[in-house]
Amino acid sequence: MRNFNFYNPTKILFGLGRVKEIGAEISNAGISKVLLVAGGGSIKQNGVYDAVVLSLKQHGISWVEVWGVRPNPVLSKVREAVAIAKENEVDAVLAVGGGSVIDTSKAIAAGVYVEDIWNTFKGIERIEKALPIYVVLTLSATGSEANPNFVITNEETKEKLGNSSPVLYPRVSIIDPSVQMSLPWYQTACGAADALAHIMESYFTGEGHETALYVDEGLMLSIIDSTDRLLCDPKNLDARANLAWAATLALNGVSSAQLRGDWSSHVIEHAVSAFHPDVAHGAGLAVIYPAWIGHVWMEREAVFHRWAQNIWGSYSMSVALERMRSTFKRWGLPTTLRELGVSKQELPDLAANAASKPLGTVKPLNYDDVMRILEAAF
Repeated sequence: MRNFNFYNPTKILFGLGRVKEIGAEISNAGISKVLLVAGGGSIKQNGVYDAVVLSLKQHGISWVEVWGVRPNPVLSKVREAVAIAKENEVDAVLAVGGGSVIDTSKAIAAGVYVEDIWNTFKGIERIEKALPIYVVLTLSATGSEANPNFVITNEETKEKLGNSSPVLYPRVSIIDPSVQMSLPWYQTACGAADALAHIMESYFTGEGHETALYVDEGLMLSIIDSTDRLLCDPKNLDARANLAWAATLALNGVSSAQLRGDWSSHVIEHAVSAFHPDVAHGAGLAVIYPAWIGHVWMEREAVFHRWAQNIWGSYSMSVALERMRSTFKRWGLPTTLRELGVSKQELPDLAANAASKPLGTVKPLNYDDVMRILEAAF
């Protein structure tokens, strides 16, 4: 067995019509002014913005808005928003959107209390305090609505780095699956691939931890089944709800409890999307993850064969990987770096970026290992 801690203080309000409760939750905490953070404007088309604003008004909460968060959130937007938050003396940050908006909001919430938020990624400053964070989720993918983690890209240095602090758990997250009905299919598929990767990052380090493995297998099967059902019927509310809840459980600590984890695929994908900011994280993982498995599975044959059999219905790793790639293709996701616009000439720079720090627990990876993974994915 492996000792572990489990802690998750985020209050989840899940279900239909629950967006209207955000004002009461914020007001009950004694907060009177928030910074509302959003992306490109889809929340004004699907009714979420109107519902949020009405709820804030009804509970006497004022707000300042920051728009324009990109799918791969960037440092310049965080710094801009931190200045706005300080200038307007807000009491909390309200993220209305998907993982990129939530990650940006976490960076803002911490950024108001440090000299520069990028210093915390580099170990120069520590995150010890943050504004309270509230979430209205509009895209299930990253699990950021129920964890203390966030990822930001420094456009100038082409570094995409992760960060974390216990003070960055959202206080309350509202998950209404119905608001995701209007999502473009590609975003739904990318979210499913991202959530699958979050589970597998822990699963493959799980030999001997039967409860954790069974939980993770159930979550993976639920994501695959729900996404396939949505592919046939995008308005299937039950499938949408199952996918949304599985994506939250994939990275709120449940899927990783007792397991060490190996985040190599995420780090390699971060290098890809740092160089190509238009690449959706889930799409990049759909390309990288099968290539990583192909490179490392012999290090822990028992758990990889279990995954092949219990998730993909075959004891053969080659068959399982082909079924995995076929599933991503069926969902309309890319399966090669070429499809993401990556050139062969870029691979050495991507490998150097990913391998700049120690990488891998299933198999420790060096520059040459990462190059082989990228070449297999190309």
